Amino acid sequence: MVRDDVGGQLERLVDIMARLRAEGGCPWDREQDLRSLRPYLVEETYEVLDEMDRVGYGGPWAPLCEELGDLLFQIVFHAQLARELGEFGMADVAKAIANKIERRHPHVFGEAKVTGAEQVLQNWAVLKAAERKAKHGKEGSVLDGVPTAAPSLQRAERLTEKASRIGFDWPDLPSVRAKLGEELAELDEAIRGGDRDALEHELGDVLLTLANLSRFIKTAPEDALRMANRRFTERFQYIEQQLQAAGVPFGQASLEQMEAHWQRAKKELGPSPLPAPLSAPAAHVVALSVPVADLAAEKAFTAKLAALAGWALTPGFTVEAGGWAVSFHAQAGAAPSGLRLDVVAGRKEVLPRLLEAWPGAEQAGDAVRLRSPGGVCWNVSFLTPGRGAL
Repeated sequence: MVRDDVGGQLERLVDIMARLRAEGGCPWDREQDLRSLRPYLVEETYEVLDEMDRVGYGGPWAPLCEELGDLLFQIVFHAQLARELGEFGMADVAKAIANKIERRHPHVFGEAKVTGAEQVLQNWAVLKAAERKAKHGKEGSVLDGVPTAAPSLQRAERLTEKASRIGFDWPDLPSVRAKLGEELAELDEAIRGGDRDALEHELGDVLLTLANLSRFIKTAPEDALRMANRRFTERFQYIEQQLQAAGVPFGQASLEQMEAHWQRAKKELGPSPLPAPLSAPAAHVVALSVPVADLAAEKAFTAKLAALAGWALTPGFTVEAGGWAVSFHAQAGAAPSGLRLDVVAGRKEVLPRLLEAWPGAEQAGDAVRLRSPGGVCWNVSFLTPGRGAL
């Protein structure tokens, strides 16, 4: 039975990944490498952001759980590739980040004292500099670590935020707002001059100042722009639909017609339209209770199976796995249920124990199929010891 805890479920995922990559596994997974996985990692990250936006505006949490799982699978996939080359494994990934988080939170895991969040960020910058010096022989820059491939607006926010950790920052919000006015005036001057290089320079300064302003009003500029893009898309597509319904030929609507529909879209769609969910929320099975004619025989079978497989049973003989539970209840004259339970039961060394206990059991590779007195088919599969282990 799969352990229903963080470590057990992560180990299960690592084992699944190893099996997909192993001889006889999935042909597609076996063909992948770091380069081919890059677009999937980026795609899954943005799908997580989509669901975070929906949750932020009152949407369901279940799709976010699914998308976080997809992103986690990408991390496990990369760790498996590294493990196959003898570089590191998933345990090393988890250990490295756990060590780093503990090291950079001495006010939680050590004796350091802090007065608030700002001091935490300042200490973080000092600790990172010390780590860089220990690793590379020099402290480097406080701006190190901001990905150059990140979206430029997001990168601008992170660069200015990191610089602020060592005191290079505006004193208050009014000062930043005044700077924005100054930069806009310089952009107006560049617009009047018409020089392309000057326009690019001054527009860049305006955007950088806006990124600074976003920090002071605690609103991530990348998120704000992403939502503005969504509002624009939703409203503009509304305009297109209304023009099409009115029979206006494509591309021949007047600005006045489009503006009227735009204002109507703002009223009808609201200030923050959300994209449609990528998929409907999944149904979650909490418990399954199987009717059996002979409850005592079913309990005896389940107890024997659990003991041989090393599973834990509740006092009521309920098998728990993966967030759901299977139990049995007596029902006079109940026909064989025909229910099939597919269970990943841990290590392969359990397999011979089950075959010895039930000589007539059907075996297929690393799986064994057992049928209980009540007609429940237990399809128990196993993973090879050591493969994909944490």
